[in-house]
Amino acid sequence: MNYWLVKSEPKEYSFQDLQDEGVGMWDGVRNYAARKHLRGMQIGDKVLFYHSRQGLEVVGICEVVRDAYPDPTAEKGDWSAVDLKALELLPNPVALKAIKEEPSLKEMPLVRIGRLSVMPLTSAEYNKVLEMGGK
Repeated sequence: MNYWLVKSEPKEYSFQDLQDEGVGMWDGVRNYAARKHLRGMQIGDKVLFYHSRQGLEVVGICEVVRDAYPDPTAEKGDWSAVDLKALELLPNPVALKAIKEEPSLKEMPLVRIGRLSVMPLTSAEYNKVLEMGGK
């Protein structure tokens, strides 16, 4: 199993939106590194959902339920989407500030490459964020 973090502005698409849908298409990614990560996702992989711009915090846990496929929202280019299923809201959102202050997370892509919208996590990073979130 692999672990990931995806970012979305809550006004555009929040964790609550994903929960309401049950399963949502993660589309609209137009960054080559993020596309590579989307294509690396496999069914069953666990994903942390991060609210960017507003909140700046990890708020929920999802799971990949469909491997990468051509992004139907792409008018041109070779872009990909995956389907995610909302699993649960974290008991306590984990703020970016707290992540940056945690020494064991100093190499986490969210800290090092903040603008990337889809990023891999190590199992240790994933589990530490869950622990910080009350799981």
